[in-house]
Amino acid sequence: MASKKIQSALISVFHKDGLEPIVEELKRLGIKIYSTGGTQRFLEEQGAEVTAVEDLTSYPSILDGRVKTLHPKVFGGILARREESHQQQLQQYDIPEIDLVIVDLYPFEETVASTDDESAIIEKIDIGGISLIRAAAKNYRDVVVVPSKDAYGQLLSLLKNKDGVTGLEDRKALARHAFLVSSHYDTAIYNYFSEGQDVQAFKHSILESQTLRYGENPHQQGVFYGQLEDMFEKIGGKELSYNNLVDIDAAVGLMREFKDAAPTFAILKHTNSCGIATRTTLLQAWEDALAADNVSAFGGILIANTTVDLATAKAIDEIFYEVLIAPAFEEAAMAHLGQKKKRILLRIKDFHANERSFKSLLNGVIEQDTDLKIESADELKTVTSKAPTEAEVADLLFANKCVKHLKSNTIVLARGQQLLGMGCGQTSRVDALKQAIQKAKHFGFSLEGAVMASDAFFPFADSVEIAHEAGITAVIQPGGSIRDKDSIAFCDEHGMAMVLTGVRHFKH
Repeated sequence: MASKKIQSALISVFHKDGLEPIVEELKRLGIKIYSTGGTQRFLEEQGAEVTAVEDLTSYPSILDGRVKTLHPKVFGGILARREESHQQQLQQYDIPEIDLVIVDLYPFEETVASTDDESAIIEKIDIGGISLIRAAAKNYRDVVVVPSKDAYGQLLSLLKNKDGVTGLEDRKALARHAFLVSSHYDTAIYNYFSEGQDVQAFKHSILESQTLRYGENPHQQGVFYGQLEDMFEKIGGKELSYNNLVDIDAAVGLMREFKDAAPTFAILKHTNSCGIATRTTLLQAWEDALAADNVSAFGGILIANTTVDLATAKAIDEIFYEVLIAPAFEEAAMAHLGQKKKRILLRIKDFHANERSFKSLLNGVIEQDTDLKIESADELKTVTSKAPTEAEVADLLFANKCVKHLKSNTIVLARGQQLLGMGCGQTSRVDALKQAIQKAKHFGFSLEGAVMASDAFFPFADSVEIAHEAGITAVIQPGGSIRDKDSIAFCDEHGMAMVLTGVRHFKH
């Protein structure tokens, strides 16, 4: 029979909050309750009549509470099919049927996040609870499983609106959620034990999800798995889209390089920065970032590394943009920006970076260390007769941070802590350089005294030759080509400085 009426329940939960209205409904419906330990005390305080699991099993809770529910009289009542052969065994061994299992697991992830005490963490690996969840979910044809406090609302609805009578689809949906909870829990434990180990298994699980309006294009569905509220406070604007999230991720990654710098503003379009500048005031940084490409900035993602003031807000508001991100907004700036209701304003709480990154492809997933490396002045190796000046070193490091976050092949041209031109996503480095030069000239920049950054080595000297003709005086690149000497020799002959980083920053 598809419909089943709940007549008995086993309750064993860590979080008691939210359980009160369920207890009231269980009492109203006369459902027999089994429980143990702190949960039993809580239920009895709510006026419920409770049979202790210890009385059912004739065994006390032992081993400091590690063993309470692990007993045939408990699991037999959950796993028994409601058919003759199983019913006979239940009667033979005096095992009561259990129709409803409510569990909320020990907070393993929260404990890992709050302490380094290994013994405390290990004690928060739930054994009985996870076993109860899996047993009840396996027997979903006869048993209702509530695997976490997040599902309390679903149960309350079934108790109130259907007087505890559940359909097969109700039970199957809860069982599906139960296996999601249990697999996520096991993944968290696996990842804890794998930390710092050279393990090959791919294990990731994120319970929280948000359905997006659509994916990259309107005909594609999209979902975000994660907790945006941990990184951002959404101050205003429409709902974030799939493309917004991809661009926001790129913006945060770029600005992470400048989070401790002087006021810096960046403008991104389709994950690539089309303008970025560091200045003494945020307004100056905005104006100079916009100057690099005021055409691509239309509909872009904007990000600052410091508080947005009213003057900057008014200047920003002169163009159309999708998202503005900053650590803080002056009250007057927020009031001004909030007048346009569809513009998304995000206050970033943390420039978080995942240590591992992955993407799906073919019939699997690839995973790697996130590229968190960025070079300092001390790490630069001057390979030309002429060393870069102090100002050039500052610009080379600035350009190197920019080039790291653009799609390969890519070139960045910069001067005075300002992006002048960039070429990205090209099939040759020469094409990337020509694109960068063309963009810089199109927006009125002279490249005399500018610097050039490349995400990978130059296979030939042609790129530095073109750069010299454009007025470039210093170059930063990883090195590593068998023909590095050709590029170095050209720089020496023409009074250019070149430094090597030894680190490639490909971004596919």
